Parts: sequence; C-alpha cells; structure tokens
Amino acid sequence: MISAMLIIASLFVVLPLLLVVIISFSSAESIALHGYTFLPSEFSLAAYKNLMKTGTQIKNSYIITIFYTITGTVLSLAVMSMFAYVLAQKRFPARKGLTFYAFFTMLFSGGLVPSYILNVRYLHLDDTIWIFILPSLVSAYYVIILRTFIQTTIPDTLFEAAIIDGANDFTIFCKIVLPLFKAGLATIGLFNVVNRWNDWFTGMLYIENPKLIPLQTMLQKIQRNIEFIKQNAEFADTAMGLELLRSMPTESTRMAITIIAVVPILFAYPFFQRYFIKGLTIGSIKG
Repeated sequence: MISAMLIIASLFVVLPLLLVVIISFSSAESIALHGYTFLPSEFSLAAYKNLMKTGTQIKNSYIITIFYTITGTVLSLAVMSMFAYVLAQKRFPARKGLTFYAFFTMLFSGGLVPSYILNVRYLHLDDTIWIFILPSLVSAYYVIILRTFIQTTIPDTLFEAAIIDGANDFTIFCKIVLPLFKAGLATIGLFNVVNRWNDWFTGMLYIENPKLIPLQTMLQKIQRNIEFIKQNAEFADTAMGLELLRSMPTESTRMAITIIAVVPILFAYPFFQRYFIKGLTIGSIKG
C-alpha cells in the first residue's frame, strides 16, 4: 500500500517534468492542433534553435551563473557556519546579543531602495560579479538553523574536552565541528545553490554588461521579448512582426527555457540527498 502511494506521488512529480520536456521538442503546429500532449504529432528542435540564436550569450550566462553559484555558496557556508559556531558557544558572552541582532534582520529590513543605494552609490557593486555574492553572503535564517544544528548534535562536553587539551576555537571548528556538521552544511548548501541559481532579479536590477548577465535574467528577457511581440498589435501588423510570429515557437520556447534553467540544478540534488533529510530534521527540532 505504501509502495503504491509512493509510486503515485512520484508520478505526480515526474510526469509534469516529462511533459515539459516533450513539449519543448514539439512543433508549434502540433501544439496548436493538439495542445499539450505526451504524444505530439511532430517533433521539432525549433525552440532550442531559436534560443541558440543568442550566439555565445547562453554559454556566457551559463558560465557566470555556475561561477557565482558555486563561489557564493562556498563563501556563504564558510561565513555562516563560523557565525553559527560562535552563536552556539555558551561561553561566548555576546552570543545572545548577536542572536537577537541576526533575528531582528529577519523581521525588519531597509527595503529595496536603501539596498540599491548602498550597493550602487557606496559599495559600487553594480555591474560586477560581486553583486551576486556579497549582498547575499549571510542569511540570518540559515545561521539560526546551523546554530541549532550545532547545539543539538554536538555536546558541550566535546568542546570542553578540546579546550582542556589546548585547542583554540579555530582548531575546534575545523577538526571537530566541520566533520560532524556535514548534514547541516549540505542542507543549507542545497538551499543556497537553488536560491542563487534561480535569482534573476539581481541581474535585471544591477547588471548591464552582457558578459555578466546570469542565465535566469537572460531567459527572463527572452520570455518578455516573446510576450512583447505577441501582445504588441502595432508591431505584429508589420512585415517584420508577422515574420517573427510565424518563426517563433512561443509555447515550446517557454518549455525549452524551463528545461535549460531546471536541468542543470537537478544534478545538484544527488550530491546533497544523503544529508538533506537528516540535516533539515535535526536543525529544526529545537530553537
């Protein structure tokens, strides 16, 4: 019974993704005649060829997105794990104040306009790779989860024994905490990777250099251009507009955009899966 329920639940996840893949390889005529179907009357690569017309832009966007996703995640885990270790130490006198400071930022923030002014006018991060990394380096929510993970999985007596043996905090963190911390780091790492990979708003707001446009921002712009051509009646009545409408497989292009954006991040899940459930569960038991 349980196996049957799990199979049904898996189908609810797999079948929509399979349908998206099939539609991305379907011709515009097949979609117009039969709608979304698992057995299209005609297969076509037109959607992917249409995306390839961007030249090297997709390649550049992939490279920049992979770079800042990996680099940002590694740096974020390093900073947040050290911050969480400090907050988990009962012998640290300022831990309650820092915990409140981190929690306060979860409730109140300056908002978009102050953040934009700070990043552009004072930090000069606009149109640089650092805009994707530095502003999102620390998440108070993730820090609290990591702190709770340390408190619930690593006993204080282990820290005390290490201190008696003459180990300093950096040694304790590297040789004791990190080896026992893999599940928590993998859980937060997965969240961080997904959030960074799916971030399109930062690129739209701060980036003008084509070489720094991330994948999600580029795909968002392609999608908006398609919608503009379809909805702008004046442009569609022109010869160029009619030609573009005839040659542009809009529905299959949407699905191709989805595949291009989703498939790479799917390969990250197998690396985190063994730690994911354990890390998420343990890190949320106590506050």
